[in-house]
Amino acid sequence: MIKGFKDFLLRGNVVDLAVAVVIGTAFTALVTAFTTSFLEPLIGLIGGGGVDGGTMVVDGQAFTWGAFINALITFVLTAAVVYFVVVLPMKALLERRRRGEEAGPAAPTQAELLVEIRDLLRSQRGMGSGHDPSEPVTTALPGQL
Repeated sequence: MIKGFKDFLLRGNVVDLAVAVVIGTAFTALVTAFTTSFLEPLIGLIGGGGVDGGTMVVDGQAFTWGAFINALITFVLTAAVVYFVVVLPMKALLERRRRGEEAGPAAPTQAELLVEIRDLLRSQRGMGSGHDPSEPVTTALPGQL
């Protein structure tokens, strides 16, 4: 059970997701700082200025419409950057691959796969790879002996 969990954690997708969350959090903090520092005072000035700018009081209840507009602008800015920086380029890349204009990742040849399997089997048996890097790699495939 622990080995399965370790394999799950070390897969590339989990690491990519963790990086995306960290970058997304940092970017959201940046956009929030921008809207709090620049847009919130501007909304306050438009709403009458001063401490009560961007608020409306009805029967003693304060409605902070300025804070809502600030959060809305933060959301729209974050969504726009994610769309134009991540989604749109990824869609274009996938479309080019679908049309055949850009090659996808190259698949390893059968010989490369067999060499890798041989080296893995040797390393599991504790024999090492047994390959001298200065010599050319020759692999006998079935039927080529």
